[in-house]
Formats: sequence, structure tokens, C-alpha cells
Amino acid sequence: MSEYYSPSDIEKKWQKIWEKEEAFKVGTDKSKPKYYALVEFPYPSGQGLHVGHPRPYTALDIIARKRRLEGYNVLYPMGWDAFGLPTENYAIKNHIHPKIVTKRNIENFTKQLKALGYSFDWDREVNTTDPNYFKWTQWIFLQLFKKGLAYKTEMPINWCTSCKVGLANEEVVGGVCERCGSEVVRKVKSQWMLKITEYADKLIDDLDMVDYVDKIKVSQVNWIGRSVGAEVDFKIAGKEESLRIFTTRPDTLFGATYMVISPEHPLIDKYKDEIENYDALMNYREQAAKKSDFERTELVKDKTGVCIDGLSAINPVNGKEIPIWISDYVLMTYGTGAIMAVPAHDERDWEFAKKFNLPIVEVVAGGNVNEAAFTNTTTGKLVNSDFLNGLEVAEAKVKILEWLNKKGIGTKKVNYKLRDWVFSRQRYWGEPIPLVHCDTCGYVPIPESELPLMLPEVESYEPTDNGESPLAKMTDWVETTCPQCGGKAHRETDTMPQWAGSSWYFLRYIDPHNQEAFASKEELDYWLPVDWYNGGMEHTTLHLLYSRFWHKFLYDQGLVSTPEPYKKRTSHGMILGENNEKMSKSRGNVVNPDDIINEFGADTLRTYEMFIGAFDLSAAWSQEGVKGCRRFMDRVWKLKDMMKDEAGYSAELETKMHQTIKKVSLDYENMKYNTAIAAMMSLVNEFYRIGSVTRGEFKTLLVLLNPVAPHITEELWELIGEQGRIYQQTWPVFDEEKTIEDTVEIAVQINGKVKANLAISLDEKQEEVEAKAKSIDSIKAAIEGKNIVKVIYVPGRILNIVVK
Repeated sequence: MSEYYSPSDIEKKWQKIWEKEEAFKVGTDKSKPKYYALVEFPYPSGQGLHVGHPRPYTALDIIARKRRLEGYNVLYPMGWDAFGLPTENYAIKNHIHPKIVTKRNIENFTKQLKALGYSFDWDREVNTTDPNYFKWTQWIFLQLFKKGLAYKTEMPINWCTSCKVGLANEEVVGGVCERCGSEVVRKVKSQWMLKITEYADKLIDDLDMVDYVDKIKVSQVNWIGRSVGAEVDFKIAGKEESLRIFTTRPDTLFGATYMVISPEHPLIDKYKDEIENYDALMNYREQAAKKSDFERTELVKDKTGVCIDGLSAINPVNGKEIPIWISDYVLMTYGTGAIMAVPAHDERDWEFAKKFNLPIVEVVAGGNVNEAAFTNTTTGKLVNSDFLNGLEVAEAKVKILEWLNKKGIGTKKVNYKLRDWVFSRQRYWGEPIPLVHCDTCGYVPIPESELPLMLPEVESYEPTDNGESPLAKMTDWVETTCPQCGGKAHRETDTMPQWAGSSWYFLRYIDPHNQEAFASKEELDYWLPVDWYNGGMEHTTLHLLYSRFWHKFLYDQGLVSTPEPYKKRTSHGMILGENNEKMSKSRGNVVNPDDIINEFGADTLRTYEMFIGAFDLSAAWSQEGVKGCRRFMDRVWKLKDMMKDEAGYSAELETKMHQTIKKVSLDYENMKYNTAIAAMMSLVNEFYRIGSVTRGEFKTLLVLLNPVAPHITEELWELIGEQGRIYQQTWPVFDEEKTIEDTVEIAVQINGKVKANLAISLDEKQEEVEAKAKSIDSIKAAIEGKNIVKVIYVPGRILNIVVK
């Protein structure tokens, strides 16, 4: 037998064997129970993997390997989210086609992932930039378009003045582009939109069907932001026109002392000749345009605003004239772009009113509104509210809605924070939108037989100064004929966002080589839903929302058989640098997994990533921790030299073996990978304490450890002469009765302080335990010459002797 543990030799050997034997190829036997384990596919950047990437991949690899050993037909795939701006920017800077950059990056990522020994079925690999893939992305878009869920409209976007591209709100930080640091302004642009708001209720209500951790469900619900309230009209003083507002608290209308509208509200431009401080409003609007929606609505920010001189509103319930302000915390894209301000019972309004000395009127009894905090009263009785006085909040809501309806100035309304999805990008490296525009027919889909619509070859990927896509300059490609009337038409030159390909990739994994459909019904019916999906917490809001939306649309069209795509969704914490900061090139704290594999081995890296801490929490990288896991691998390796050729478990360790099987089995399922590994380390310590390990014990350890460290365990299995491979074995089963200890160690206390430990049998009576305790020298000394007041015994845990 080999004396020396050499990961570099062992790991390459087993990776070749697995590839040759197609060890992890998805089975075709559909009589077996299926298990679909999914990790978010990576964006193949030029930097390659860093040590944060393997954490989720290893975690789900553990589950996939365990399921195979439990007899499941497992689908555990990998692919590439390969369209997007970073590759395009790199291509522009270095004058290399994005296609070449993408191919090179994918090759590097693939090499790195294979070196880690993951049990992916590489025959299922997908790539969002592959025409055989994006053909179906385009096809799904056309179905959305035909059902009226894709439309084009003018809307303000975040515009990076350097990248010359529209940015999502989360890509704008401190008024600048997160990628390049250049100024971001608001710009009105004609954009393709997807009507995700049509699915707002289903996206909330159907969360009851799935097993997501609570914080993920909460992030979904909060982003959609469903709220029930009323729309109410406030007349503009001296005008026929009204300002319509949405409020969840119509019961507080008597407390509305001013109004706030968005700086972009069309009312300002309509009445600019009557507004005395129009220039000041325009200056404020310009400053607001430089902020993202998140920055504008952030609760902790300093409140700013300008009162409109020349316009005021009438509170409809009491006829009082109230001022109208503009402030950037009100958005045109939420509700009606106007709010009534009730500073006594809303934190933002209270801070705004205190800053600008505006009236604060309490209308729900509950506290002093002039204190240094507002009164957020959702229960209590109405005050200062005329016909609502004395009513509880719930009763007041019903009565005011009846009154508003009767007067014809308000009605019950359900509102959402969720906005339709901006689906256009004015860039090159994305899926072409398969539509043409005809002056006669409007927007017309290209025939499905012409899919995929390919990107034309271009010499320059530079975005245009006017905000149009580089494709707009490709006249030979742009100019075409209308499929409907045969007249002149122009292709759509916007491309799809990176989100498009990642919204349905889990479906293509199911049947990746199908030329007739995105996947066959038979395969979809068998594999869906995904049993366990893990990814970053940063993707549990938008990506999850978008992919659930696409899936629900396909379900409504009868194209998939489940209303939800993922049965279970979990998220992992980040691996930070040794300085406890997020890993980045600029901080100089990035750890390359290639370096760790070369020095310590892939199994050590995999083990350390799972042992580093609680899986759902962030943890700082530690080179000493890596070395500790390598020492554990060495200890496991040397057990082969201590093995006794006995098939079963030794009497001394039988309980420990069953306890370990139970602990590891349950901890893997509950993502407690660190404590599962700790349990196996403890078991190895027991083998060393005794000085031997039976063949039966060693085999069980190797199977338990295999999902974490597959290479070393396969090698040891072979070295001790076992037949077949570990990946072909069966997962160990524990006997619950044999996990129970016959003896237990309890603490013996004197007046609550531990003085000794005592090993007792679980069935011993209190009198016997007391007698044994009193015979211990340290306890004898502690009670000698003292009165024993009482003895407290907690069976199996503590014996406390109280003395005076």
C-alpha cells in the first residue's frame, strides 16, 4: 500500500476514472425516484474562480452524491451565464470579440471546476450564448409578446454617462455607476418591458407552496410590496384638476397637513407659468435625477424638498388648503407619484415636517407627536377626525372608505411596489430581440422557423453616444421586410438583459440537446420541480422573482407541469478574505482555489470550505484552517495501516458508529456541514485512541466522508481491496436504539459549583448515584463536617448537593 498521501496523483486519477465510467451521468430509468439538485450557474469572468465559488457547489455536491448512494436518479448540472456587460467592456477595451473572450473564460472555469471533482453531468452543460440555447430564450420572449406581456414604452432609466448603458437601481451606488464609477443620470428611453406585475399576487401567494428559508420569502414579499388601501383625490385649489394619491391609511386623512409629489410629476410642467419658483423646482429635479431610486427612498437619508409656490391642494375630508411640496423620496414609478403626508403617523413625513416646520396633527391616540419620534399608531382610537372620532382604526378604515365612495372621491385599491421588468439593453453582447418594426403593422415577431436570430458580426462594440445599441449602425442587418405585410421594416436593435438567459436555464438542463422544444414534456414532468436550489443571498430577490415569473407564465401556457420551479431554496454566506473583508482584486485578498489545490489538494479545499463555519453565514478565510483540514486528510489516510480485517463494528465503538451515521446524515440535510465533519473528526480520534479500526468501521467512515472528500475516499476504498467504487455503494443506515449510550457522564455539584464528574449507568436510581458521588474524594472533602440540606438530581445530567 502507498505510504504517502499525494492528492495531486490521486485526484487526477479519479477524475479520469469518473469521466471514463460516466460515473455521474443522469440515468434513464424513470422508475427510480428523481432528485434535481441545482446551483446558480456562474458568470465566466476573466478572473476565474475564487475560493468563494466552491462553497455552494461543494454543498450541493454533497447532497447529490448522498442522493445517488440512497438510490435516487440524480440531476446535478452546470452551465454558464455568459452574456453581459463585463465581457463586452473587456472586448471593447482589448479589441477582442466577446465570443472569443467568453469561450476562453469558460474553458478556464471548466478546468477549475473539474479539478475540484464535482459530480456534475457535463453532458448537460448549457451556455446562454450558444445559439441552440438562446433560440429558446427568444422563443419564450415571443410567447410573452404574443400574450401581451411584452410591450415597449417610454420610461426614465438610470443612464451611465461612461458605459452608455441603462443600469438597474442596484447597479447605482452613491449616484455613480457601480462598475466604472462614472456619473449616472436619469434619462427617458424607449424600453421593452415585461409585465411581471400581472403575476404579482401569484408570486406572493404561491410562496406557501415552497420550502424557502424565511428571509428569502420575506425578501420576495417586500420587493413585490403588496398593500391594500385607497386611492383618494385631492383637488388642486382653484383648478378642476385633482391629485390622486394612494394610501394604506385612509383613516388618517384628517391628519394630512401637506402633500408631496415626485420632482418629475407632470403637474409641475403643466402649471409652470403659474409656479413662482419654477427654476428652483427644476434645479431640484436635476439633482434628483442623479440618484437611484434606492438612494431616493432610503429611510435614513436627510430629507430634502422644495415647496411649490403658486399651487396648493384641498384636503377632501375637512376642506383645508394644504401646501404641495416636491421631494425625491416620492417616485413617479410607485403609486401615483403623489402622497398625502400624515406626519403624526409616518416616520418619513414626521422627519420632513419637523425639518420644514409643517403642522403635525395627531389623529390616532397613542402618544405625544412632538417628541423626538413619530407615533406609528396602527391600533387605537381616532381623535381630531370629526365623524371618525372614537372609532378603532379597523372600524375607521371601513367607514372612511364608505364615505369616500359615496362622495365619489376615493375607492378601495390594492397597490404594489413591484414595477414591470425593464427588458431592454442598448448593448451588443446579449440575445437579439426577435421582432421587427413596420410602419404599417407595428411590432411583428419574426417567424419561429427563423430562430435563433443571430447577432451580426461587427467591427466595433462601442455603444453609441445617443444611447442606441451598436446594432443600430448595422444597416444591412437592421433593414429587413415585415413578415406580416412584406413591406419595409427594421429589426429591433435593443438586446435582452443578462437576466433573460438565467430565468429559465434550469429547464434546459432537463433536456439540453432537444432541437424541437426547450425541453420535452416527458422530461419536464419527471424532473420538475427542482428539489433543492442553492445560490447567493444577493440573488434571492430579483433573479428568483424573474425566474418564478417566467416559469409561472410557461405553466399558464401548459408548457411546464408545476406552478413553482423550485421546491426548496437556500443561500450561503460569503467567504471573506483573511482580513475579514469581501474578497476583491483591489483589496488584494483574493485566494485562488488553484493555489490551494496545488498545495493541499482538492479534498482538503472542499473539506475546509464546508468546515469553515455555518453554511448560511459569512466566514473569513484562514490558511491555518486549511492546514488543519489537510492534517485531517492525513489522519484518515493513515487509518488504512491500522485496519483490522473484521467486517462489523467493535463492541467498544458500536454506539459511536451509529451516532456518527445519524449525526452526519442529518447534518448534511440541514446544511450543518461543519458539525458533520466535526463528528467524523471525533470518530477518527476514537480510532486513534483505541489504536485500530475494523474494516466495517473504516468502510462506513469512507462512505460518510465521500460526498465531502471524494478522491481520497475512492482511493482508500480501492487500496483496502473493496470491490467496485464508493459512488456505487449504499448510504449507511443507523439503528436508533444503538445510538443510545448505556452510560453517561454527569456533573456533581456542591452548592451549584461543579466539583467532579461521574460516569453512571442510565438506569441507576438516585440513591445509587448519591452513594457513588459521596465516595469521590473531592466530594467527601467538600461535605465533611457540613449539614446536607437537600440533594437535587436531574437524571442523566446533574447531581447537586446543597450544604450548610
